[in-house]
Amino acid sequence: MAKHTPMMEQYLKIKAENKDAFLFFRLGDFYEMFFDDAINAARELEITLTKRDGGQEEPIPMCGVPYHSASNYIKNLIDKGYKVAICEQVEDPKTAKGVVKREVVQLITPGTVMESNMLDELDHNYIASLSHFQDGSYVVVYNDLSIGENSIALISHGWDAVIHELYNQPIREIVISPNLPEELQNQLYDKLNVTLSYQEEINFNAEYRSLCDNLNDERLVQSFSRLLNYIQYTQKRSLDHLQPAKVIELDYYLSLDMYSKRNLELTETIMEKGKHGSLLWVLDKTVTAMGSRMLKKWLERPLLSRQEIEKRHDIVDGFYQGFMERDTLRDTLKSVYDLERLAGRVSFGNVNARDLIQLNQSLAKIPEIKKTLQQFEQPFIQELGKDLVFPEHLVSMLDTSLIDDPPVSIKEGSIIKDGYNKKLDEYRGASRNGKQWIAELEQKEKNETGIKSLKIRYNRVFGYYIEVTRANLHLVPDGRYERKQTLTNAERYITPELKEKEELILEAEEKSVDLEYNLFLEIREQVKELIPEIQHLADTVSKIDVLQAFATVSEANNYVRPSFHEDTLFIKNGRHPVIEQVMTEGSYVPNDIELNQSTNVLLITGPNMSGKSTYMRQLALIAIMGQIGCFVPCDEAQLLLFDQIFTRIGAADDLVSGQSTFMVEMLEANHAIANATENSLILFDEIGRGTSTYDGMALAQSIIEFIHNHIHAKTLFSTHYHELTALEGTLDHLKNIHVRAEEYEGKVVFLHQIQEGAADRSYGIHVAKLAELPDQLITRANNILQELEKTDDSAKRENPGQLSFFVEEQEPKSRVLNTKQDIRLIRELKDINVFEMTPMDAMNELYRLQKEAKK
Repeated sequence: MAKHTPMMEQYLKIKAENKDAFLFFRLGDFYEMFFDDAINAARELEITLTKRDGGQEEPIPMCGVPYHSASNYIKNLIDKGYKVAICEQVEDPKTAKGVVKREVVQLITPGTVMESNMLDELDHNYIASLSHFQDGSYVVVYNDLSIGENSIALISHGWDAVIHELYNQPIREIVISPNLPEELQNQLYDKLNVTLSYQEEINFNAEYRSLCDNLNDERLVQSFSRLLNYIQYTQKRSLDHLQPAKVIELDYYLSLDMYSKRNLELTETIMEKGKHGSLLWVLDKTVTAMGSRMLKKWLERPLLSRQEIEKRHDIVDGFYQGFMERDTLRDTLKSVYDLERLAGRVSFGNVNARDLIQLNQSLAKIPEIKKTLQQFEQPFIQELGKDLVFPEHLVSMLDTSLIDDPPVSIKEGSIIKDGYNKKLDEYRGASRNGKQWIAELEQKEKNETGIKSLKIRYNRVFGYYIEVTRANLHLVPDGRYERKQTLTNAERYITPELKEKEELILEAEEKSVDLEYNLFLEIREQVKELIPEIQHLADTVSKIDVLQAFATVSEANNYVRPSFHEDTLFIKNGRHPVIEQVMTEGSYVPNDIELNQSTNVLLITGPNMSGKSTYMRQLALIAIMGQIGCFVPCDEAQLLLFDQIFTRIGAADDLVSGQSTFMVEMLEANHAIANATENSLILFDEIGRGTSTYDGMALAQSIIEFIHNHIHAKTLFSTHYHELTALEGTLDHLKNIHVRAEEYEGKVVFLHQIQEGAADRSYGIHVAKLAELPDQLITRANNILQELEKTDDSAKRENPGQLSFFVEEQEPKSRVLNTKQDIRLIRELKDINVFEMTPMDAMNELYRLQKEAKK
């Protein structure tokens, strides 16, 4: 069998070491791919698949992308979750013996991209690592390589808690041990839609040991090491901008599980998966990319410390009151570029002169920001200014070294100012003087030969030459001009005098370009030494930007400062912060809400589309806004500090996991019931609607009773089971409220007003009519409804004093369903003691009874 060519053997050897990545193999001005890489890349990138002779009988598949435009192709692959290994020539082809030596110089993965065109400037790009320990604990480490941020969290509450934690962060890649059970690996991939990578080595690299000096738990150290080893393996360079790991104490923050983050649409909408229409969209009045990223981070981790929250409120209040100074501050912040990512690019080595100009312009704004902050009356705002340390020496150095409008490339000169370096000035002088001499020579030759169209030009192949048009060839002096090239309409000549000067000019230009490049590298190293100071400035500026944004949005939307209370929540004329923005001005109907020691559970009835879900969501959003430090949309707000928020709002199948709407509903309900405390907020919308009426009603009532009697969490529970409103008479801390609607000329009018008491009907058929279902269908539905109501009235007459679906029981105070059918199933249901069952046991038993009922 024929052997591969030496070049293909080199390719195959390197590819074997990078099996999980597309290998971009540098050949001249192209990155080439071969075999399966070529076939797959041609499909993914929609480029032409060709063939190449590789020394075998059959040509091998091949495709390629131009070196100078490769970044867009790489971005396309990374966005799809692939990895790309960049393989470059690492020796000079002119001096190489045999095949030019090549090596992978960088492995680009979804979680480690540094190029600005692959990053969302308003969001973090996290890579995470996950480690599992024998005591059942897990450790999650986050890194945003673009800014050098590292954070780490210890999770001791099981695998579900890990999934919820990871879901709430913008993660694109997770590094795990190859020994993590395959079932858990599949869940990571299916639920989080991330790239999985593997790293077994957990011995800490000495170069980065100082980054974990604050970690006093060996589990944290090993987990952090796993991630940093992977990053160093992929990037293959020193990363001086990496910051020490910050330990995330999860108990310091309000916990939001994956269901709540999704249902409340905190950072993206459920349907469009975009920012527009989310709470982040409303609140993001930041003017810097850094501030926008920090705001998103705050939204994902609201505070539990009343002291820290009120400190933020104090600063927002100061910014709110000083609106003129705030406008000045906003204008100044608009001139500040992304200091975090600029510092990252300096460390990474892909910064150019334009980036450093942006860095310098941003740093130069620090004194102006400090001055503006001192003009506010709020002491906390003035303290923020004290954290802004102006790096005067760095700004001065960048001012004197770099020209104001440099080119993108750092290897072609024209980036260093005159006067910065004496040797560079000498080279430039020689080059400029030489060019002046060329211009004078051209004029001299025109005068001596009489050829007015004579030109002295330059190209990289021939250097400097004299060009004479064919019509003037008879005027060319004999002996002094040496013919160099013949063109269709002209001849090109050189002279000994011209070639001698050319050598001096080109030598000066070449040395000038080389010296500029080396000077730029020296400047970059000086900037690199101050990366920690730049990162501290970036963090402070980001906080200032977020807090002024809170003041700006609060003023624009008439938000008020909330206060916090130990056991009473009261919101007067509360509004949904997002919905009020998309409605015409003044059309949103505000509502009060009160929860206190005597009322833990609000049972909400009312028709569909009347605003029950909106009312529930707005409470959660107001609570979150208050706990991140923002003012809130209402006339008055006395809030509680919630430790967790659980939601079950909306219906959706989980097709990936093969779970029905009802099962998804039960799993989310179970998660809340299993984890909520008396300091939590639970929002349950229409629990039980995914199964039969009696099953659903029984389950809904049981859940209400369990929360009321055992968890004591503040709860809003909306339902169409009007029979449940009778629970107000037996559950001491439950209160009925309803959303008001009126019928006018056969049509339902939604008033969106919350009132005390229970709703008398659901207006379901009216809603169907609004959806423009056929008139014949609506008429038939009304007839069926009348028949059902007659049957119900007859049952009431036969059993006077008994509710339609309920019968009074002795202690404990509760009610059970009672029909004339399926007596055996009803008896089984009555015999169940739900208070001795786990939520999952209850679901399994309910599922068994339902199967029996359907036989």
